[in-house]
Amino acid sequence: MTFNFTGSPMNTFALAFLGGILGAVLMDITEIAMARVGIRSGVNVALVGRWFLGLMRGRLAHSDIQASPSLPREAGLGWAFHLLIGGGGVALIYPAALLLLGMHSPTHPILGGLLFGLVTSLLPWFILLPAFGWGWFGRRGPRGANALLASPLSHIPYGLGVGAVMALGA
Repeated sequence: MTFNFTGSPMNTFALAFLGGILGAVLMDITEIAMARVGIRSGVNVALVGRWFLGLMRGRLAHSDIQASPSLPREAGLGWAFHLLIGGGGVALIYPAALLLLGMHSPTHPILGGLLFGLVTSLLPWFILLPAFGWGWFGRRGPRGANALLASPLSHIPYGLGVGAVMALGA
């Protein structure tokens, strides 16, 4: 089977989306390994689903999401949000930035993906964790959590997934 995705911005977006989903899976594998050595962000898919359901009801932030009542289907919706929006959707920022710079595809897709993944560490630090009620960088997160360290360590493999799949179109 041969892949020929070069030249089309639409194909670049499709590859980025698929790479984001792969990257989210790599992120999950990394987070499991990090938890074994004591590095945790405190975030889990049920909390992501609870937050997403709150967003759908107009609630952006919680004082402490762990104190908010559990909601039906929150874990399943958390997985869907994590993979499709947090993984694939966020990855669309990468080709959009490339197009703004006048490029249809990255010059060095793997390196570019890794750097993109590192930059996406800003999203939990400044959006997700404060919305959970844990403050910037998750500094008021659950006891034993270290989101400041966990976020970049898990987002680098996310970027690797984005870059690796985008390399198919290079």
